[in-house]
Amino acid sequence: MRQTRSFPEQPQSVTAARRFATDALRDVSPEITATVELLVSELATNCIRHTDSSFDLTIIQAGPEIRVEATDYDAGKPTMRSPEPTEPSGRGLRIVDALAAAWGVEHRSAQGKTVWFTVAVPVPERAPQFAR
Repeated sequence: MRQTRSFPEQPQSVTAARRFATDALRDVSPEITATVELLVSELATNCIRHTDSSFDLTIIQAGPEIRVEATDYDAGKPTMRSPEPTEPSGRGLRIVDALAAAWGVEHRSAQGKTVWFTVAVPVPERAPQFAR
């Protein structure tokens, strides 16, 4: 499964991006969906706060992994910060780093990048088969 949607540079896009992600992952456990929703919120918020462009969100579910990509059209480089406890923001990439199986940044051109993360989806255990 692969779904992509574009979002304008406006605060309401964060909520819309979360909704898009949760709708795309209806068949995933609530725990995994909640993690993806939080991480999408962080990436979408970064796109709104730190760029002057719209952004595309892509959800890819293949096998035991979900990959989410947030692509914007701004030359800025994402930086993981270490904010003081009294600072109200600056923890987004730290949250992504803590909860994602992996994450990274791919620079698409002089004017754009994709920040991505992956989340592992546990494979359900099969019940033992008993011979009759």
